[in-house]
Amino acid sequence: MSEFTTQYPSLASQNLLDVLRLIRTLNVGPVTFFQLMARFGTAAEALAVLPEMSLRGGRLRALSACSKEAAEKEMAAVEKFGARMILYGASDYPPLLHTITDPPPILTMLGHTHLWRKGVVAMVGARNASAAGCQFAQKLARELGEAGLVIASGLARGIDTFAHKGSLASGTVAVIAGGIDNIYPPENEALYGQIRESGAIASEQPFGAIPFSGAFPGRNRIIAGMALGTVVVEASPKSGSLITAKFALENNREVFAVPGSPLDPRSRGGNHLIKQGATMVESTADILQGIAHLRGRKLEENPAMTYASDHMAAALSDSELDTARRTILEKLGATAVSVDELVDQCALPAGAVMAILLELELAGRLKRSAGNKVYLMNVETAEEMA
Repeated sequence: MSEFTTQYPSLASQNLLDVLRLIRTLNVGPVTFFQLMARFGTAAEALAVLPEMSLRGGRLRALSACSKEAAEKEMAAVEKFGARMILYGASDYPPLLHTITDPPPILTMLGHTHLWRKGVVAMVGARNASAAGCQFAQKLARELGEAGLVIASGLARGIDTFAHKGSLASGTVAVIAGGIDNIYPPENEALYGQIRESGAIASEQPFGAIPFSGAFPGRNRIIAGMALGTVVVEASPKSGSLITAKFALENNREVFAVPGSPLDPRSRGGNHLIKQGATMVESTADILQGIAHLRGRKLEENPAMTYASDHMAAALSDSELDTARRTILEKLGATAVSVDELVDQCALPAGAVMAILLELELAGRLKRSAGNKVYLMNVETAEEMA
């Protein structure tokens, strides 16, 4: 992309140590991080108020921020490994990630960051892919690279592996679910080394982190978020590849799918995407034509998750805020509800609702899901808090 607009204020001028401490703190995810930044201005100020906010949210013991020592240790390990940390808003941060609603505040990366400025296409698919599927993925990746595009994938077995292999010569980006030093699966160690030399490897996870199930959807959003479009080559109906495609759709990117036999379970996910409107891929030309309107122009960004300024919450007295907390907890449950709907139903100032939701999240009581929706972790606990 030749131009883009950052979704949130740049972190490039922020202190890296403070930013790292904040994002590595328990219960602070990307959305929460940026809401704290919008409310308090600096990571240092946000760190100072975390204990009090978590107690207001119902936490029995004040939330402790990631220690300075732990953050410094991670920074030193990253540097020793030959990697570096890139802050949101920096010139070498993946441009299109600026346009998603939950971008990683920090990306740890190895290799060549200029690659994701060339224009990226994501390619994902089944781990247990067929030989024909792997061969076709490798062919697509090679031809897209020859057309001047960079391939992003997840370094997993199957389709991911062959997408990377096909694009090694032209440029490939591996986004991984563990720490930047954690090679998973182990059999891709040689491929990891090749990508490190000629491509780029990126992770939002702490250095040394072992991949866990909850990290893969986050990895998938990064893969889809940095790309103009996502290509699915073989995927079961419950495949993580379909999650990547969903992220792409939610962020106004193109989705492509390679059709397959209805008798093969690995083709059902892709065939379903085609039924839902994804572009069917029979050749590289289908992908190039599908992203032509996005190449070289500004991508329309999603609206940022708004956080009303503090004065809207401060306008309520302590007793009114206590009543507001009870009202919000009564409306929340185990089923996700949109924040906008919650504001409407509670008939409270948006700033007050957002402030209380943030407190609940820092207390570990609230979780966020796609589409700016929230739900309670434990309904019984919430009732006790009320």
